[in-house]
Amino acid sequence: MAVINTDTIVIGAGPVGLFQAFQLGLLGLNTHVIDALPEAGGQCVALYPDKPIYDVPGVPVCTGRELAQLLLAQARPFLPRDPASGQIANLHLNDQVASVQPLADGGFEIATQQGLQFHCRAVFVAAGAGAFVPRTLNVAALDGAANVHYHLPEALSAAPWVGQHLVMAGGGEEALTAVEALMDGPADARPASLTLLHRRDQFQAPPEQEARVRAWIAQGQVKLALGLPSGADLQGGRVTALQCLGADGATHALPLDHLLIRLGLSPKLGPLVDWGFQLDRKQVSVSPDGYQSSVKGIYAVGDINTYPGKKRLLLCGFHEATLAAHHALAQLKPDQPQHLQYTTTSTLLHQRLGLA
Repeated sequence: MAVINTDTIVIGAGPVGLFQAFQLGLLGLNTHVIDALPEAGGQCVALYPDKPIYDVPGVPVCTGRELAQLLLAQARPFLPRDPASGQIANLHLNDQVASVQPLADGGFEIATQQGLQFHCRAVFVAAGAGAFVPRTLNVAALDGAANVHYHLPEALSAAPWVGQHLVMAGGGEEALTAVEALMDGPADARPASLTLLHRRDQFQAPPEQEARVRAWIAQGQVKLALGLPSGADLQGGRVTALQCLGADGATHALPLDHLLIRLGLSPKLGPLVDWGFQLDRKQVSVSPDGYQSSVKGIYAVGDINTYPGKKRLLLCGFHEATLAAHHALAQLKPDQPQHLQYTTTSTLLHQRLGLA
């Protein structure tokens, strides 16, 4: 696969990472964005897509998903969608950075788990508390099975379990939110049957949400299976049944066509710990004048960084992304005059935004 050359790489497509891409584009630096999740928006979309956020400047209230869509729309000049496929060519989802190596002539070589290779001049880590990866069931046989899933698709009608038997594992807010999405969605986009699997008959979710799911269970529209998965039956690379240990001490088979695991996400630093920069309690130490790490050319913005007076707020992450972009521009283009320009009046910025 050919090496992709770009000015910058942004690691993380959460709100701060998307705004980082916008700021870099505004300054004339092209970028590619890499994220471990299947959808842009980071933990805002993955953990609380429908919960209201009240502290984004100028936006009195929006949900996590709405915020992600607003940021994608703002960054569209620099993260454009292909009209034919609808995909963003320089946004790489479902992938993680596996290694970052310095190049002899400056800059970095980036390799991802999906086999992509980049040469870039600066790296911006906007990975929140780390790469958010789904928590899994402790059943080794599930690894790599074709019909094991962790996320709901944006279009429920495109889900692979439509018209089939779906078992959903989990008893927290993530699982119950997915049950609500499936039950409230179009009838022709639902599974033929839905079984909620949890280790005990107690949920960890808001009372009103639990009440809705309990009503569907009482009506027989959602089945409830209690037990602890201990194994799985496989055929042709697909799970055909889970083996679950029940309260009676016996193991019972739970047949399925598809398994959706909704146990939440776990942030992992992964290869970040091997990149050679200074860490403080699993956060990247940066200088607050430009949010550069101890490795020249690698910046950290948002919840992943730490410095004196740090506040883990979205507003602070947006501020950090702005200063980091300007700091990088000064380093990458030292001969270019560093005049501060404003989107209200700058013809150049209007051209970059596609307005002129």
